[in-house]
Amino acid sequence: MGENSENLIEIRALKYSRGHRAIFDGLNLTIRRGEITALMGPSGTGKTTLLRLITRQLIPQEGAIYVDGVDISTLNQTELYQMRQRFGMLFQNGALLTDLSVFENVAFPLREHTKLSNRLIRHIVLTKLHAVGLRGAADMLPAQLSGGMARRVALARAMVMDPEILIYDEPFVGLDPISLGVIVRLVRRLNDALGITSIVVSHDVEEISTVADRSFLLSDGKVAASGSPDELRTANSELVRQFMHGMADGPVAFHFQAPGYEEQLLGRDTE
Repeated sequence: MGENSENLIEIRALKYSRGHRAIFDGLNLTIRRGEITALMGPSGTGKTTLLRLITRQLIPQEGAIYVDGVDISTLNQTELYQMRQRFGMLFQNGALLTDLSVFENVAFPLREHTKLSNRLIRHIVLTKLHAVGLRGAADMLPAQLSGGMARRVALARAMVMDPEILIYDEPFVGLDPISLGVIVRLVRRLNDALGITSIVVSHDVEEISTVADRSFLLSDGKVAASGSPDELRTANSELVRQFMHGMADGPVAFHFQAPGYEEQLLGRDTE
C-alpha cells in the first residue's frame, strides 16, 4: 500500500482496551482515498477513540494503523508531527479560542506552523472564510456567533493548512435544521472541490447518509456492517436495522447490565 493505493488508511487487527473493557477487539477497516467515510455506531463503541488512534494520540495494544502505507506506530516525534500536518480536525464543540477574533482563530495554525507573511496569511484566511460563507464575520468574536456559524469557522480553521485528510467529530450535533443543512452541503462540496479524504463520526443517520460514500457501523469492538448508506438500510442484521431505523428494541439494550433490581434496590438477596 502506498501513494497509488485506493486505500489511504488501513486498520488491521486493532486491539485497544481501557482497563478491563475492550474498546476494539480485532478491528479491520479501510478508508478509501478521496471518499467521505462515515463511522457510526451506538454510544460507547469507540468512534472518537478510533479518531485518536488514527492520529496517534493513543497507541493500540495490538494491531497496526497504516496511513498512506506507513505504520504510524513506527514514526518518531518529528515524523509524527509531519504526519499530523496532513490532517485537519473539526472538533465536536468547535473548540474556538474565545479571546481571538474569527480571523485570528482561522489564522492560528498558519501563525504557529508556517513563516508566511501577514499579507499571505490574510489572503489564505479570507479565502477559507469565503469558502464557508463567513468572510463578512472575520472581525467577530466567537461569543457573537450562532452555533452553526461557529461550526463553520471551525471548519475553515480545520482546512486552512490544506490538509489531505479532514476529520469531523460529530459535526451535526446541536445544530438547527438550516445550519445542519449548510454543514452537510459543505462536507460534500469541500471534499469534492479540494480532492481530500473525509472521515465523519456521526449519530445522525439521515444526514450522514446523504453525503457518505461508505459507512462503517461499529459494535462490540469490530465492524458490524459496512457499505453504502443504502446497503446498510437494507441489511438483514438486527443490530444494523435497530441503529439505522432508531428502534428502541433490539440487540442494543435500554438497560445497562446490572444486578437484580429488587436485590439492588432493597440491599438484600431475593429469595
